[in-house]
Amino acid sequence: MSTCHADAVTFSELSRNPRSVAERAARLGRVRVTHRDAPDFYLTAADREEERDQTLATASRLFLALIKHDPTARALVIAMPEVFPWVRHLSSDELRAFTLELVEALSDAAELDVDATSQEVIAGWRATARIKADPAHYAEARKSTTGDFGSVQVFA
Repeated sequence: MSTCHADAVTFSELSRNPRSVAERAARLGRVRVTHRDAPDFYLTAADREEERDQTLATASRLFLALIKHDPTARALVIAMPEVFPWVRHLSSDELRAFTLELVEALSDAAELDVDATSQEVIAGWRATARIKADPAHYAEARKSTTGDFGSVQVFA
C-alpha cells in the first residue's frame, strides 16, 4: 500500500482494499484518507472518537469551573500568552474577554458539537492583536468614518 505519509492512504486505496485500511486505522488509531478532488478525512474507530469527545468535554468543564470560582479567570489569563504569544498586544480587559469567549466556545464544541466557533474566536482575537501590533494600522482603524460604504453581503 503506497501512502503519502505513514498515517495516510489515498481514497482509491480505501476503495480497493477497505479491510486493510480499516485494520491499519484500528492499529494506528486513525488514518488520513486523501482525495485529490475533495477534502481529506480521517478514518477512525468510534470508541477512539468518543474518548476524544469525552476528553474535550472534561477539559472544557474544568475551564468553566475555574472561571466560575474565579470570575477574573486569573489562572487561565496567566496561561494565555504561552498558548497565544500574540495576546501581548491586547489590553488586560481584552485578554480576559478573549479567555472567557474561548472557554465558552470550547464548551460549545464539547457539549454541542459546534467546532468552528472556537477557531472563529481565535481568528477574531488574533486579527485584533494583529491590527493593534502595528501602531500606524491601529491609528488608521480607529479613525472615525463618514458616509455610506454600500450594502453588506451576508452569507449563511
